[in-house]
Amino acid sequence: MKLKIVKDNNPIMRKKSLPVELPLSSKDKELLDSMSEYLKLSQDDEYAEKHHITAGVGMAAIQVGVLKRMFVIYYERDNEVIQYQLVNPRIIESSVKKCALENGEGCLSVPNHHEGLVHRYYKIKMSAYDALTDEDIIISAMGYDAIVLQHEYDHLDGILYYDRINPNRPNEKLPGEELV
Repeated sequence: MKLKIVKDNNPIMRKKSLPVELPLSSKDKELLDSMSEYLKLSQDDEYAEKHHITAGVGMAAIQVGVLKRMFVIYYERDNEVIQYQLVNPRIIESSVKKCALENGEGCLSVPNHHEGLVHRYYKIKMSAYDALTDEDIIISAMGYDAIVLQHEYDHLDGILYYDRINPNRPNEKLPGEELV
């Protein structure tokens, strides 16, 4: 399945995604598999350059024009692969402490860089159906992992990362906030 990334100026990116009916249809599973494959290939520098694609670590269905509450995550950290195909995710717990990526966030759907810190919860718990393992799971994540999950989760509600940057003080760190 060939995927085309929807850009942030497309009105669909501001829509709320709809819950996904379970058990998962073969069409939805195929889409999740294609999204995961896209992320894997995007992280191969040679492939990405040859096909003019940007490297990504997460992708929501809305970013390929599908208004469904599902997203995929794929990246390697400390010789470990972090990989999910999450359907109908919910943040069920979050910390008071905040964190942000030191150099700001990026997004496959946002071609222009937006300067500033994106303040997110340092720790979260997320419940979802994981189509990779075919089971309901609860993910406990902190720091970078929590940021990635929250970024993709925002897409399901039509929120883009730069909506969370303070326009008056874009690089101001919050008290007690950890920069990742």
